[in-house]
Amino acid sequence: MDATIKTEKLAKINAKTKIMRYKTILLASVITLFMSCDSNKKKTIDTSSIEIEGISLDNSKLWQANKETTEGVKKMQQIMQSFSDKENATAYASLKDELEEEFTTIFQKCTMKGEAHNQLHNFLKPMLPIFEGLESSDLKICKTNFKIMENHLAGYANYFE
Repeated sequence: MDATIKTEKLAKINAKTKIMRYKTILLASVITLFMSCDSNKKKTIDTSSIEIEGISLDNSKLWQANKETTEGVKKMQQIMQSFSDKENATAYASLKDELEEEFTTIFQKCTMKGEAHNQLHNFLKPMLPIFEGLESSDLKICKTNFKIMENHLAGYANYFE
């Protein structure tokens, strides 16, 4: 009888062990699934906290920008969002070229006048050293300037409409 009881206990333990293995595998699969879904989400930037030195509002209102300027900034944001080769320093130089092309177009198509025009220049000028940083051969410098540019472009909406 002792042998029969031991065999039954071992069978129950083996059954419980199998169930625990299945639960562990299932749990690991679910966690992996959630983590992979989360990593595919685009990161959003909290624009409300972005302040750009040298730019002020129009008596607490946004400056009126011309359509082409706003479209140009949006294109620059799209270029940044579509950039995927973030571990290749030479790829940042190509990114810089694309951004500078759109930057030049913004200047060429700008029809803004007065203080709104001056504030736009205060927004655009700080990009020049960021472009230089994107052209660095040092990957860390490229990544840092990428993040700075990303935040700077996101800040446009805090000052212009």
